[in-house]
Amino acid sequence: MICIVDYDAGNLRSVQKAVEYLGFTALLTSRASDLEKADKIIFPGVGAFGKTAEAMDKLGLRPVLIDQVQKNKPFFGICLGLQLLFAESEENPGVAGLGILSGRVQRFPRTLKVPHLGWNVLTQNRDSILFKDIPQDSYFYFAHSYYVLPDDPSVIIGQSEYDFMFPVAIQRENLYGVQFHPEKSQQHGLQVLRNFLQL
Repeated sequence: MICIVDYDAGNLRSVQKAVEYLGFTALLTSRASDLEKADKIIFPGVGAFGKTAEAMDKLGLRPVLIDQVQKNKPFFGICLGLQLLFAESEENPGVAGLGILSGRVQRFPRTLKVPHLGWNVLTQNRDSILFKDIPQDSYFYFAHSYYVLPDDPSVIIGQSEYDFMFPVAIQRENLYGVQFHPEKSQQHGLQVLRNFLQL
């Protein structure tokens, strides 16, 4: 069973539709028991770090999400879902993320227009099953004002440039995260999803 974590965010249905388009069935759920039984978990996200962390806690999802990652269950964070894997964000200082990855989430410099919106090239900087059958320097769709900076650079599998190079894809064992929206990134985005779903 593939579960998409449901905490009342805007793009959940579009992620579910993309998964179904690829021939898989995905359950939108906020039940811990479903997530415990899932074969794979997709953690999408749009909106503010603080509001989403609060919604996650209201639903009691924090312990089960951390537990499933610690059990090395395939887990895929998308956009804000990637950022929430870290302990905190400059967006809402003092609000706790999941703290699964060490590092920080920071805002793009004031000199740059935010959000970073639209298509951008992804440079793969190490091999990953997530990028199977995806050419180097393919385009993906982004919509974000904050980006992740992992303490351990070895988890970074992809970067993009917005005045400077920044991480946009991570992998640590069966934990994956991307800053772009695969569900909005046409064929390359669907291939990323397919690669995760076929793990």
